Amino acid sequence: MTIENTLWLAGVGAELSALAVVLYRRAYRTFPVFCIYLAWGLISDVGEFYASLHVSSTSNLLIYVVALAVDSLFQFGVLLEVSRSVLRPMAKLLPRWTPAAVGVLIILICAAIWPFAKSPGFSGFSIEGRLLVHLQQTFSILRILFFLALAGCSQLLSIGWRDRELQIATGLGFYSMVSIAVAILHTHQAAGPQYHLLDQIMASSYLCSLLYWVYCFAQQEATRREFTPQMQNFLLAVAGTARSTRMALAETAPAKNRDRRQ
Repeated sequence: MTIENTLWLAGVGAELSALAVVLYRRAYRTFPVFCIYLAWGLISDVGEFYASLHVSSTSNLLIYVVALAVDSLFQFGVLLEVSRSVLRPMAKLLPRWTPAAVGVLIILICAAIWPFAKSPGFSGFSIEGRLLVHLQQTFSILRILFFLALAGCSQLLSIGWRDRELQIATGLGFYSMVSIAVAILHTHQAAGPQYHLLDQIMASSYLCSLLYWVYCFAQQEATRREFTPQMQNFLLAVAGTARSTRMALAETAPAKNRDRRQ
C-alpha cells in the first residue's frame, strides 16, 4: 500500500471518528454547520478518490473545483457559526443583525484577499486552475486570520483551549498554516520526490487536525464564561454607534425627500 493510500484511509477513519464523537456529544445543537462540514468532508474524500480512479484528469479537475467550492461555502458557514457562538453571552444585548454584520465582514475580508491569492504561472492556468488556486489560498488565509484573531482576543472574549469555539478554530488554523507553507514551498520546487513529500505533509496536517478534534470533543465541554467588562463595553459601544448611525440615516432620508418635493 502506498503512502497516499495510507493517508487517505487514515483520513477517512479520522473523519468518521470526528463525526461520531461530535454526534455523541450532541455538538450539532450548537454547531450544526460544523457537523455537516465533517460529513461533507467524508463524502467528498470518498467521491474524489473514486473519481481519480474512474474519471479523466480534465473531468477530475472540474469535480475537484466544484467540491472545493462547496467546501468553501461550508467553511464560511463554520466561521460564521463559531463567531455567533463566541458572541452568545452578549446575544441579548447586541442587535439582531449582528450575525449578518459578521457575515458581511467575512465576505469583505475574502474579497480583499481574493485578488492576491495567486501563484507563479497563474496567468497560464486554465479557468478551473485559477479558480482552484483562488479558493484554496483565499480560504486558507481567511482561516488563519480567524484563528489568530480568536486566539489573540481569547482573554477579552473569555474563551480558552477547552472551549469548542477555539478548538474548532485551532484545527482549521493549523491545517491552513501548513497549506499556505506548502503552497509557498511548491513555488520554489519542480515536480519530484520533494514536491510530492510536501503534499503528503499537507495531508498529514489535515489528519492531525481531525485527530485533535476527536480528542477535544471526546472531553466534556467547558462552561462558557462571561465576557470581560472591557469587551462588553466595546461591543455595546460598537452596537450603539451602529444604531445611532442607522437612526441618523433614517431621519436624513425623509428630509431629503421633502427637499426634492420643494
